[in-house]
Amino acid sequence: MADDTDFHFYEPAKGHGLPHDPFNAMVGPRPIGWISSQDSEGRRNLAPYSFFNGFNYTPPIIGFASIGAKDSLHNIRQTGEFGWNLATRPLAERMNASCAAVPPEVDEFELAGLTPVASRCIAAPRVAESPVSFECKLTQIVQLQRADGQAVETWLVLGEVVGVHIARHLLKNGIYDTAAAEPILRAGGPADYFSVTHDNLFKMFRPR
Repeated sequence: MADDTDFHFYEPAKGHGLPHDPFNAMVGPRPIGWISSQDSEGRRNLAPYSFFNGFNYTPPIIGFASIGAKDSLHNIRQTGEFGWNLATRPLAERMNASCAAVPPEVDEFELAGLTPVASRCIAAPRVAESPVSFECKLTQIVQLQRADGQAVETWLVLGEVVGVHIARHLLKNGIYDTAAAEPILRAGGPADYFSVTHDNLFKMFRPR
């Protein structure tokens, strides 16, 4: 059994003492929240968020964290809706282009060479090139806080999925094939990503 000398220990408030903060690498790889939205005047926005996940089955609820009050947060506050679009290996470079720090009036769809397409249940568009998209209605915006109650400049945005688009080629006998979509996930390094492939698939059923 390992003892304390086999572990690097640090208290985050005092610094990690390593060349790169390992937190993002240990909590990962993480799915990407590629969020589409528009403001009350219809100006489009598209941005990837590395803190993203699903949080509930029924109803399906997803969420992402905006570190800083970014355009997506402002748009969703105004309209109460947003889209999520699956970031895949073929779309990786264009997903990366959409994270450029640009003014609100810049349309990241155009910037990244992507096609906005109308959603069915919300006004915010989805990415036509993405094989999977969710249409979401805002349920909560929660500003995060420290253990002592001090507010953090990060907001958790939660939304109920009210519409789902799945490319038919990803449904194999009616079952969604995760690896076939080639999703990419954010790793811990400043430029690191992983892709999901069938080679990494294994099965493990829950105990009865």
